[in-house]
Amino acid sequence: MGAQLLVLEVLCRSGGLGTVGWFTGCLFALVTWAVLTVALRRTWTTSFGPANRVTLARTILVGGVTALVADSFARHTPVTVLIVFAAVALVLDAVDGQVARRTGTATPLGARFDMEVDAFLILVLCVHVAIPLGAWVLAIGLMRYAFVAASWVLPWLRGDLPHSMARKTVAALQGVVLVVAGTGILPQAWAVTAVAVALGLLVWSFGRDVAWLWRTGAGETSAAGIDVPVLAGLRVTSRRAGPDR
Repeated sequence: MGAQLLVLEVLCRSGGLGTVGWFTGCLFALVTWAVLTVALRRTWTTSFGPANRVTLARTILVGGVTALVADSFARHTPVTVLIVFAAVALVLDAVDGQVARRTGTATPLGARFDMEVDAFLILVLCVHVAIPLGAWVLAIGLMRYAFVAASWVLPWLRGDLPHSMARKTVAALQGVVLVVAGTGILPQAWAVTAVAVALGLLVWSFGRDVAWLWRTGAGETSAAGIDVPVLAGLRVTSRRAGPDR
């Protein structure tokens, strides 16, 4: 909380953040603290662990991005700072998994934490890119949440998917394309094409996974005897994070 508020204060003092961004960033920090506190108590975790600390550092950067994007609706915001924060957060996504494996501290909580930070960053970047390119870009950020929501009512969507490098590559590509498109250095036609291709690949990736779950019935087996909200919140989200955490 203190680190997040410090980042927001620096942005505010430097003139890069207004009132809307400040309150949005504070709300993000408060919700993050509350959710993590509840999650730690429910899992009886005695140590946060080095990998989760890296993810937490990413979360602070995502909070800065969220505040800047929210502020962009009311005033001009420094795009360079926004892009740098987002780019560093994406790079650190490859670090926390490595730290978890090398220190032997990989946990379901860590995988879930990592996944939620990734998903929210992509959603916020979609909001930023949707301003110049159109609301259709939001489909990238909302697709994962729609998948989770669908799994609450369709038990066959709740299975664990096999490891797939294609799935991980497509997921990583979304962040890269959104960051590049968000810089504004590409001509609009090129930016639209790049984001459209990324969206098409994401639809293909989700479609392939849904088809596999439908054919194999793995979701029905995994869901047996498990409470739907718990499974939808843990298994469905963590499997898309791949083997990193």
